Amino acid sequence: MQIRGRRYDDGTSVSLTIDKGIVTDITPVDSEATTPWLAPGFVDLQVNGYGGQEFNDFELTTEKVLRVSLAMDVDGVTSYLPTATTHSFEMLSHTMRILAAACEESQEVARRVPGFHVEGPYISKEEGPRGAHPLEHCRPPDWDEFQRLQEAAGGRIKILTLSPEYDGSPAFIAKAVASGILIAIGHTAANSDQIRAAVDAGASMSTHLGNAAHGQIRRHPNYIWDQLADDRLVASLIVDGHHLPPAVVKSFVRGKTPERCVLVSDLVGMAGMPPGAYSNTSIGNIEILDDGKIVVAGQRQYLAGAGLPITHGVANVMRFAGCDLNTAIEMASIRPAELIRQTPAHLAVGSQANLVLFELPETGPAAVLKTINGGEVVFSAT
Repeated sequence: MQIRGRRYDDGTSVSLTIDKGIVTDITPVDSEATTPWLAPGFVDLQVNGYGGQEFNDFELTTEKVLRVSLAMDVDGVTSYLPTATTHSFEMLSHTMRILAAACEESQEVARRVPGFHVEGPYISKEEGPRGAHPLEHCRPPDWDEFQRLQEAAGGRIKILTLSPEYDGSPAFIAKAVASGILIAIGHTAANSDQIRAAVDAGASMSTHLGNAAHGQIRRHPNYIWDQLADDRLVASLIVDGHHLPPAVVKSFVRGKTPERCVLVSDLVGMAGMPPGAYSNTSIGNIEILDDGKIVVAGQRQYLAGAGLPITHGVANVMRFAGCDLNTAIEMASIRPAELIRQTPAHLAVGSQANLVLFELPETGPAAVLKTINGGEVVFSAT
């Protein structure tokens, strides 16, 4: 199979030859302004569901996991982490078991899902930092409980988002990191000392920095500045145009540096659904507004996850932060893969052929034309 496109990193037009899932040849070709862009497929570290289906759902089945996984193809996502959010142990363990079973039963799921992300339940109980997560299920870190969740997941939990504001958090973090878990700080009201202790213990990421925070915070110090300033933390950012204003995105990317930023979608189960009111199995009643924003019903000041795919983040981070396409792709593909110790795809001979062919209009998201996963065209717009 051959794919022709403009390289995202230097703009030259090439023809890629793919055989048995691997890039075997790259040949320069004549360049045209209308030639679509070619890049490694997107890697999304935070997807809670899609198309009306949450992963936090007692009625979740392996078939539903497959359906969500295949839906990722449309947006150029070749790998993603199904994300379970704060809930009871019964719900979380059920979700982990079904996700693990889906990976074992279906090669289509397995090749798209390198692991899972658990966001909570060890997060702040405070209004604001808690976000839309249910208060009754927020709790301090429990190592025995987490081990049982990891067992239910078949060892596939890659990222755990927690708040280090609880006593014993550093010891928990150290154990988790020693077992191979990437610990992310998120949904937190932690003070400076607690954040520093968490990073000293091995926390290495900030989950959707700037979101899940108090509506009003102290100028300085505060938990946003503390995480932004620590070079040991990589920040994930939701750059959908709703979660962070353009000036904040620009400040975060400039302050943290692009090398320490990754893009995530934070898609929730109602992503892809039309505007209206919905009942969500994970966070309760929500509304989808006409502009695509997803909010807590009756509390529109609180976002309830995102409804726009990572293609919006790629285009928006270029517009908001002045990044070039190469940098945006690094944040949406290469760096997320490296964070979870997955070999990134590259436009290079010998690389796995996980690719996305897309156009980049002046407004709106990147427009995906083809998605190639393991050398197979899994989505084509034509």
